Amino acid sequence: MLAHIPTVDDAVDALRSARRILVFGCSGGGKSTLSQNLSGILGLRYVSLDREVFWLPGWVLRPRTEQRTLIAGIVAEDRWIIDGNNPKSLDLRLPRADIVLWVRVPRWLCLWSIVKRGFVYHGRTRPDMAPGCVEQMPDWQFISYVWNFERDDVPEFIEGIHLHGPSVPILQLKRRAAMNRLLHRLDPQLEP
Repeated sequence: MLAHIPTVDDAVDALRSARRILVFGCSGGGKSTLSQNLSGILGLRYVSLDREVFWLPGWVLRPRTEQRTLIAGIVAEDRWIIDGNNPKSLDLRLPRADIVLWVRVPRWLCLWSIVKRGFVYHGRTRPDMAPGCVEQMPDWQFISYVWNFERDDVPEFIEGIHLHGPSVPILQLKRRAAMNRLLHRLDPQLEP
């Protein structure tokens, strides 16, 4: 059984006192935007796994052993919010996390978002991506990954949570409105 936090309101106090937060979910779900906003509100170091761990310039994937070494160094720090997937590193990340925010918005919204960011950032590098990883329009492989994320990847996340962090509280965010409400509850000056 996962340690679910039932509502956004129930998560607010836990987030205010959290020193280490994990954010994961499907590409295009809004993880990076949420994490960057939370970083500013809570004063936590923002870590994009895509930018700092996974990718080298030109969309070259960093070797897995180097990824794990970098992740181990990051999670050893006292205060952070880590945005990124990779269920194979949950053994390093979950035992150090105070809370997990699991972004699980509908897949059509994730697809819309990856296409939109393909247009917005086309030919440039997104702020949450490694230098030299120039944004392109999503190809069919990436579209398929996003479309099948719940079926193909979520079971591995659930297994990793059971194995490495069954008592870590998890708030599932299934709508952008819930993410906005969470940010507004933490900082009422933000637009809801």
